[in-house]
Amino acid sequence: MKKILILIAAFSVLLSCDEGFEDLNTNPNAATSLDPAPKFTANLLFTAGDRFENWRANIIYSSYMIQHMANPSGLGAGDRYLYNAQWSGAWFERGYNDHVKGIEDIINQLESDEEGQYSDDMLAIARIWRVFVYHKITDLYGDVPYSEAGKAFADGVFRPVYDLQSEIYADMLNELAEATAALPDGTSQFGSADVLFDGDQGKWRRFGYSMMLRLGLRLIKVDATAAQQWAQRAIDGGVMESNDDIAYMRHTNGPEGINRNGNGQVFQADDSMRMSDTFINALSSTSDPRMRIYAALPDDDGDRNTSGSNDPALQRGLPNGLDGTTVQAIPGGDDLNNFSEPNRNLITGEDDPYFFQTYAEVAFMLAEANIRWGIGTDAATNYAAGVEAAMRQLDLYDVGDQSITDTEIADYLAANPYDAANGLVQVNTQYWIVTFLNHIEAYANWRRTGIPALTPNNYPGNESNGEIPRRLRYFEREQTTNADNYQAVIGRQGADQFFTRMWWDVE
Repeated sequence: MKKILILIAAFSVLLSCDEGFEDLNTNPNAATSLDPAPKFTANLLFTAGDRFENWRANIIYSSYMIQHMANPSGLGAGDRYLYNAQWSGAWFERGYNDHVKGIEDIINQLESDEEGQYSDDMLAIARIWRVFVYHKITDLYGDVPYSEAGKAFADGVFRPVYDLQSEIYADMLNELAEATAALPDGTSQFGSADVLFDGDQGKWRRFGYSMMLRLGLRLIKVDATAAQQWAQRAIDGGVMESNDDIAYMRHTNGPEGINRNGNGQVFQADDSMRMSDTFINALSSTSDPRMRIYAALPDDDGDRNTSGSNDPALQRGLPNGLDGTTVQAIPGGDDLNNFSEPNRNLITGEDDPYFFQTYAEVAFMLAEANIRWGIGTDAATNYAAGVEAAMRQLDLYDVGDQSITDTEIADYLAANPYDAANGLVQVNTQYWIVTFLNHIEAYANWRRTGIPALTPNNYPGNESNGEIPRRLRYFEREQTTNADNYQAVIGRQGADQFFTRMWWDVE
């Protein structure tokens, strides 16, 4: 891992941010003869995101809208559904500048391999990862550049069209079908440069089918038949089987910023984030042992370097939708240290893992597929497996003696058994809990299901008609640098506003 990070220190310079739109689509490395393996390492790290896009898209907007967290400060725009151009467009800006540009370059190089230097498995893995890169972008914004994105160097396309989300999804699912089918068991030529799975092709195949399940279920409101077909295809192909299959990035404290957990960098910079009372109440109402790992009260002196109280009985969430004035009107609102924050001693470090998709999420989706269509293993079995996996995966944070015990897991399941009459609510509420800190995914799944039931706030001057936003607004520079295509997409999809629904999010 240390050897890989030394390579990343050099490649982070080659893949640094650009200013103009044309630069967003230019070849990131200039020299196409560079080995694609370390470039792939860099792209995996860049796609986890650094402080810039995680602070804005993942936390300022997604975490507060989904009521995982709350923030009454000026950094809580998403908590009050207010628009900030830079913050709303951040994942679009960095997504195309770093994530898309890097993976498109790698795929172009692998597809142009006339000398046969690189194995077919490298291209299959890169295609799976390309789907992950794009699905996060389209799920935040709707119709986005896809077929022409990142093509400036290869094809001279500097102002890409915005593709229909329906067409993007069709192609992403087809890409997953073809790429997973091309991956047998064995070790990829990427080898240790693959810092997700260390070249394990079986794990990449299971990750690909697990993403197929995720994207297939995204279609449930717009095409339930297709959703079932893709879910069945994913199950038949073979999804994640245990926590050994979790797709996550291992981070370090350096040497470059991109090696650090982007969420962790945010927590180093912002001490105004608090746990939402919606989330705290959900955990406390079921005596969830994850409370002591997720939440803690700050020390009286506000010193984040020593241990605050993580006693579950003392945790208190902050209501969403407050500002610096209105927070004063609630009991204890004169001091934010009266309210729980994410446990800075356990889960907010710069060297903590960053989860892309977990086995627990997959288990809950399998339970949903069984509830809806009777396919796969029974819902009760998958619910229990998902709960156990969700609690055990917290050990990847190195929680020490706070680790959840076998007895606690058994007691939780005994007190909160699977309830067939309330199955969809139960498994998707668990999905919402396990995706804490992966707020972008929690936000997408909530829009798909409406679970859990969240109460919006109608803060004065909000930009979403007093409802939880349905999307983020595009990177503002698109209005001038890609004007024709920007105007075309808003004419087709609808106004570039928080309340405009994307294709799969129909009412």
